[in-house]
Amino acid sequence: MLIGLTGNRRKGYCVKALIELIGKTIDKEEGHNVAIIGIGNLGKAVTAFIRKARTKLNIVAAFDVDASKINRETAGVTCYNISQIPYMVEKLNISIVILTVPSDVVKEITSSLINSGVKGILNFTSVHLDVPPGVYLKDYDIITSLEEIGFFIKH
Repeated sequence: MLIGLTGNRRKGYCVKALIELIGKTIDKEEGHNVAIIGIGNLGKAVTAFIRKARTKLNIVAAFDVDASKINRETAGVTCYNISQIPYMVEKLNISIVILTVPSDVVKEITSSLINSGVKGILNFTSVHLDVPPGVYLKDYDIITSLEEIGFFIKH
């Protein structure tokens, strides 16, 4: 009801129309350009998963420091040197990044991303990040999530 779709008491909502309206409410028409920062095992898995999903999230670049990964493709996505972040964020209109980097470099990389104009960050590291207003941060710490599950199934 909050997004403007009405149903009726007997039949509820038209599911197809509801899915379409939710997509229009959440997504931009052209989608969002996304980059993966860190193309190790987790970065590769996330890239492949998103590329196969039916979504308006367009993975347009990956970044890493490993010379053996630079200028190569993973799931059809080219990997660039991490030093190219400012240039490529602007060139490819990247608005969202997914961080799958080692903990010791995540704060430095995050600063570069924010200074480059990135507006959304999905953080797969266990490092707490402070971001300015206007940048949306979502932390996803797999270990903490598993520990939470462990706690609840124990009781």
